[in-house]
Amino acid sequence: MTRLEHVNVTVPDATATAAILCDLLNWKIRWEGAALNDGWTVHVGTGDSYLALYTPKEAPSKGAPRHISTAALNHIGIVVDDLEAIEKKVRAAGYTPHSHADYEPGRRFYFEGPDGVEYEMVCYD
Repeated sequence: MTRLEHVNVTVPDATATAAILCDLLNWKIRWEGAALNDGWTVHVGTGDSYLALYTPKEAPSKGAPRHISTAALNHIGIVVDDLEAIEKKVRAAGYTPHSHADYEPGRRFYFEGPDGVEYEMVCYD
């Protein structure tokens, strides 16, 4: 058996992004500390999987649009138990859900996070 343990993403403020994800998804900070080239990393998630949020010492630059750049991150998909409850939390936090869809194998919506990363919330009823 194999499974995905983590994804490492560069964001402008790892601490701020981690706080938002903890609030929206009831995740926990698993670890945080100094990282590559005097940067800062926060691992946020559950007991068996997480996002490694990395902020370099120098402000990260914006690259080409994510959908047309090789090796770019298009979005991060997160499975949730209650899609409606998560959407309410996302809206209350000031983000705008979009691209709602209901197709096999689940229902979903997307939102642009504070870090320029698009997040997909999906529920497999």
